[in-house]
Amino acid sequence: MDLAPKKSQSEDAGTLVSTAEQRLKFFMRDVTGRALVMMESATQGHNGIAMDLVQEAFISLYKSYADKSTDEWYPLFYTILNNKLQDWRRKESRRAFPFSLFKKADHDSDDDEVMDIVDESTPNPLQFLSQELAVEEIQEAISKLPVRQQQAFMLRAWEGFDTQTTAQIMDCSEGSVKTHYHRAIQGLRNSLSHLNPNMGGSSDEE
Repeated sequence: MDLAPKKSQSEDAGTLVSTAEQRLKFFMRDVTGRALVMMESATQGHNGIAMDLVQEAFISLYKSYADKSTDEWYPLFYTILNNKLQDWRRKESRRAFPFSLFKKADHDSDDDEVMDIVDESTPNPLQFLSQELAVEEIQEAISKLPVRQQQAFMLRAWEGFDTQTTAQIMDCSEGSVKTHYHRAIQGLRNSLSHLNPNMGGSSDEE
């Protein structure tokens, strides 16, 4: 016979909340640095805005998905963060060009031609860059890429998400992810080639 006193529903709920909060603290500690770098690059160095976006994403994650596992939190968090970034970009665009009827065409568009290329798997961005390069130099080069290329590169290379998960986070096709990722790698190789003579853009660059 189980003689242990039974916990009330309120006690069980309190334990679950405490556990979720503890997991969130560890989760935030793990991803905050990388998420901030991503948002600072995407917002052209606006640290305050980047911090707000990351914090808002954490709050939304906890409010809506506290019951999910920590592994599930990673793609969910970046999906939320991407949505908040896109909302911010739309607001900034309307503020800057309130009467603009046309969208400037560039490589940041998901409607851009999808190249028939093999996805370049790079678990760590330093694998194709010199180990001697400073992290600051890499971050500066990333910040000069179009935002969607930044996202594709950092989600694939820094966070280690596969193409399918990255596409879900970015709300675009897998082909678009491959295109953005390919162009990001070529752009970084070209930007940083002067620091490493053995590194440079490929001949098939678009």
